[in-house]
Order: sequence, then C-alpha cells, then structure tokens
Amino acid sequence: RGNFERNFESLDLAEFAKKQPWWRKLFGQESGPSAEKYSVATQLLIGGVTGWCTGFIFQKVGKLAATAVGGGFFLLQLANHTGYIKIDWQRVEKDMKKAKEQLKIRKSSQIPSEVKSKAEEVVSFVKKNVLVTGGFFGGFLLGMAS
Repeated sequence: RGNFERNFESLDLAEFAKKQPWWRKLFGQESGPSAEKYSVATQLLIGGVTGWCTGFIFQKVGKLAATAVGGGFFLLQLANHTGYIKIDWQRVEKDMKKAKEQLKIRKSSQIPSEVKSKAEEVVSFVKKNVLVTGGFFGGFLLGMAS
C-alpha cells in the first residue's frame, strides 16, 4: 500500500485554475454545445447581453456611416448643382449596366465552397446553442432599439 500512494502526486486545483486562460474557465476545454454546461437562464443571459452590446454598437456605427454617406452624397449633389463639378450621367448609366451584368453572371454561378462550409458551421452552432442564439438575437434587437 505505501508504494501505491507514492506513485501519485497531488494537484492543487486553485493553483491549476489560476494558470488557465479565462476562456477555458468560461467555456471548458472544448467549446461544444453550451446546453451541457450552463442553465437556461445563464445561456439566455449570456446571449442577451452579448446581443445587446453588439446591437447597440451596430446602431451607433450604422448611424455614423449613414450620416457620412448621406452627407457626402448631399455635398456632391450641391457641388454638381452649383457647377463646381460636372457628372457624366451617360457614363454612370453605362457603368451601372455593366455592374448589373456582372451581378447576374455571379448570381447564376455556383456558391463558393468556402462560403458553403462557413454557412454549415453557423447552422451547426445555432442548432447546438439554440438558447444562446435566441438570447443574442433578442438582445441584438433591443440594442438596436435603444
């Protein structure tokens, strides 16, 4: 018996936990479906908070981008109207037709395999983590509204 006990060393779990990165503490060694690790309320809370933060930031950045694009368009129209710049509308129309044709060609071709594999990964994640995804979506909409 004494020989058996000497073959093992003790492990201090507190010291072991201090050495682990924070994401391993939160998600475990492998990040599988969160339904196995957390309660329903925790999953909804994690999804909701991250969704709200994402929606709020998306809203602020979206407003800034819309203001910049709209302001730029307004200034270009003002400069065109006052005669500072001259727009060749026939060339714009020709370029728009060319762009439409290119979009039709791309639309008719097959979806790239990289896009397909990423879409399959997203669908798999959503199926495995329905509560977190639902919480994220709800939080995202609330963040956009606030």
